[in-house]
Amino acid sequence: MAEVTAALGLEPEQIESALTAASLAPSVHNTQPWRFRVRPDRIELHPDPARRLAATDPEDRELRLSCGAALFNLRLALQCRGVRPLVTMLPGADAPGALAVVRRGGTFKAEDEHRALLAAVPHRRTNRRPFLDAAIDPRQRHALVRAAELERSWLHVVATPEDRAQLKRFVQRAHEIQLADERVQAEFAAFTGHRPGATDGVPPASAGVRPEMQDEWVFRDFQGPQRQAGKDYESDPLVVVLCSFYDGPLGDLQAGQAMQRVLLTATTHGLSASFMSQPVEVRRVREELRRALGGVLVPQTVLRLGFSTPVPPTPRRAVAELLLNSDEHAISGG
Repeated sequence: MAEVTAALGLEPEQIESALTAASLAPSVHNTQPWRFRVRPDRIELHPDPARRLAATDPEDRELRLSCGAALFNLRLALQCRGVRPLVTMLPGADAPGALAVVRRGGTFKAEDEHRALLAAVPHRRTNRRPFLDAAIDPRQRHALVRAAELERSWLHVVATPEDRAQLKRFVQRAHEIQLADERVQAEFAAFTGHRPGATDGVPPASAGVRPEMQDEWVFRDFQGPQRQAGKDYESDPLVVVLCSFYDGPLGDLQAGQAMQRVLLTATTHGLSASFMSQPVEVRRVREELRRALGGVLVPQTVLRLGFSTPVPPTPRRAVAELLLNSDEHAISGG
């Protein structure tokens, strides 16, 4: 098993801390589909093909989105260590198989905002529980939109009753298509429920309460507890669609970084977030959603935001499990 070594002018324990931050990014069913190769002059981010969800995410869009989120955390951790990260995405022959390479581009003076976002990394958790019926104020909404813009992406706020009704239909249709797909359901079952000792997936303690017919929005059933009487999901959460400006792997990686900045910004404002990814995972529904957004923006994920009670962290793999040896290919990881 590979060991963390010094890189980018930082000591091994500092690099391990940065990789720990990267590993706390969100991923579909908490699959954690990333690996890292550390060399003296670089850190390479690789996808982990062994953790692909071939049915749920056949084009690897969400895998790249998750890796983009891990890349943002890594950038942030390096910045707060005084390193200006110089990122090359899709480096090709320079790092075969890598999604990104991070080098040292000089020194960096972290500001309060960077430190606040990094402090939020271990506290950012997907919250699948019902939210409180409390409105998000315009200042907080503006901060979320700005966070996406800073990462060259767009956060579309679903504001009108007509748009909300249309998005609900997209979510419902995609959810029904996935429920009828045995392969999708098998992937879901493989990463959820009681799995003693697992270092990935979504355990019952991190699941929301079980969906019921009266819910305004369709949620995946992560085998959480039955809800208490009168504890239905909120009827009017803030729902947003995170979009990239172009399609393809580069757009996915860019949007993943924006998604993580939005989620960490939400955390710093005391907000909770969860995903309604179904309409992006089903290609024909995703294309309908794209047309509904005007045909230019590329929808990457749908987020529900609001105020809720805290949830426990999901399990995580140790950094040592995520490291690639100098001659090891990511496809051998698991």
